[in-house]
Amino acid sequence: MDASIMAAAGLPAIGWALHSGLLLRRLATARRDPLTGLHTRAGWTTRSEHLLAKHPGALVLLIDLDDFKAVNDTHGHAAGDAVLTATADRLTAWCGRHGIAARLGGDEFAAIVTSPGRTPGLAALRAALGGPVDHHGHALPVSASVGHCHRTDLPVPTLTDALSAADASMYRVKGHGRRNTHR
Repeated sequence: MDASIMAAAGLPAIGWALHSGLLLRRLATARRDPLTGLHTRAGWTTRSEHLLAKHPGALVLLIDLDDFKAVNDTHGHAAGDAVLTATADRLTAWCGRHGIAARLGGDEFAAIVTSPGRTPGLAALRAALGGPVDHHGHALPVSASVGHCHRTDLPVPTLTDALSAADASMYRVKGHGRRNTHR
């Protein structure tokens, strides 16, 4: 067979391979928050459903930054971005290799931890999330409400039910003062 025919036949295959690689990269990017690098809701949900079904001791967390709008209004959106990025880093560090974190949107974060006993604990998470964030020489105050749900607390261990229970836990915390976690 002529080399030019072989080359012509291979071009579409190369084109499709490049196109497929580009699509996979776009899909991966769509599942990551561009600011924090955390999973987005869609990417996190898919992985978390699998982890919740597989790990009987899993812990689901919802985190909401308290008075985040005040940081943006007082110090600007770049300062708010610094707080979001620091929160993502702190949550990821707390989860370690035993969980995954996500930014669900705005100032709301979530995590699932498959082995909660191997994390530093909720008090350590609260302390880490509540530390000030340095931004251009200013110590920005940060406060977070943390709600949680253990898989074992659910009659049916679905992610929807776990998120609902963690959300209720988080709002009970908000009702009892900030810088707290509900036990």
